[in-house]
Amino acid sequence: MVFGSPIFLFCFLPAAYIVYRLLPGMRSRNVWLAAASLVFYSFGQLVYLPLLLASVGMNYLFGLLLMSPAGQGKRWPAACAVAGNLLLLGTFKYLDFFAGTLNGLFGLSLPLPGLTLPIGISFFTFQGLSYALDVSREPDSGTKRFGKLVLYISFFPQLIAGPIVKYHDVALQIDRRELTPELTLSGLRRFITGFAKKLLLANTAGRVADAVFALTAGALDMRLAWLGAVCYTLQIYFDFSGYSDMAIGLGRMFGFTFLENFNLPYTSKSIKEFWRRWHISLSSWFRDYLYIPLGGSRKGRARTMLNKVIVFFFTGLWHGASWTFVLWGFWHGLFSTLEDANVIPKRLRQSAFAHLYTMLVVILGFTLFRADCLAVAGLMFFQMFAGFDFAPAHTLTLISLLDRRTVFFLIAGVLLASGLPQRLADRVSKPAPESVRQWGRAAAYAALFAVCVLNLSSTSFNPFIYFQF
Repeated sequence: MVFGSPIFLFCFLPAAYIVYRLLPGMRSRNVWLAAASLVFYSFGQLVYLPLLLASVGMNYLFGLLLMSPAGQGKRWPAACAVAGNLLLLGTFKYLDFFAGTLNGLFGLSLPLPGLTLPIGISFFTFQGLSYALDVSREPDSGTKRFGKLVLYISFFPQLIAGPIVKYHDVALQIDRRELTPELTLSGLRRFITGFAKKLLLANTAGRVADAVFALTAGALDMRLAWLGAVCYTLQIYFDFSGYSDMAIGLGRMFGFTFLENFNLPYTSKSIKEFWRRWHISLSSWFRDYLYIPLGGSRKGRARTMLNKVIVFFFTGLWHGASWTFVLWGFWHGLFSTLEDANVIPKRLRQSAFAHLYTMLVVILGFTLFRADCLAVAGLMFFQMFAGFDFAPAHTLTLISLLDRRTVFFLIAGVLLASGLPQRLADRVSKPAPESVRQWGRAAAYAALFAVCVLNLSSTSFNPFIYFQF
């Protein structure tokens, strides 16, 4: 069952929500949500359901140990928790990558296990790890109820692709939460917004990006290369922020309030600002559990730069077992440290060119991120800056990709990424009476949902990009 697919929208979600509302008491509702979440995961990969439960059980046991007198104040239980979670993640996600790298470097013949990547393993592993680390710091922040931890880690709206939720942010909500009509409607609107981002904007940009990245060297020129790079930059933003919107909206419908995961990152004027706005839950995770423990910015400029490079290396590696992801992390780490060291002049970062500079770095970075291998990335970079062979065949390809519907949604995506339509809508609706605004919003979201359903009925639902991470 794909998140946002017809079976999810019209079968699983209504059943989960209706039964949830009918059940009396918070404990029975929590049990139902946990069971529904495990069923949801089973539809995707039943074979890895025991792995998910094993991850939850491992962190639950580490939590009990860290809360006990034998574990409080000791480093070894926390070290074991880190090792256990990273071993789980490394086995399924990085074993082939490390073995292949060693084979290439030293001429070895290590076998590649070829394990299928469990859906959402990077997200539920990081949530479990953050729980264990938080309990090691504050033993009273843990729980002795296994079911509570199951719900925290496996809650279906954010199980597969985040946002990464810290236990202390939702612990009280698991025990006590209220459902109000306002919260439910707000959640439904947020869900529809994310659904539209994915179906109308991300998928449209993705079709163009996929077509361009599949072209051979002889079929590419500068125009096509930049079109593919920009379209993928739009695709990954609307795809991932759309999922986050859907997860946050569903959370509200069940009474949970999750922290925001995106804040118009493409309006940033520096790479540092970009990472304060992009995938906020992952950035804060690495800040709290890696950057600060390494010393943060407290040990001088050189150590701060090294800490940042380490964090961005693991940020890239977290996204996937490929050198393209690792280099993408280093790319962002490079410009972040250059900004700290004022190598990139502050005047530039405060000028009208600051946004242009930032988006250039981001687009080139996502070109590397999207490429299947370094050779494809190299080809794209070459054509982006030296592809002046504007052959008639290239022009025909460009025309075929940019039909009127595609152009409309690409322009809409650029405008929405800038935040301009949101600001204009707020200004226009502000003078109107509250009742008019409510009915207007209801009609707009109903129409948007109808358009999405019609679009879904005519095309297949593409999985979210971050499902693979």
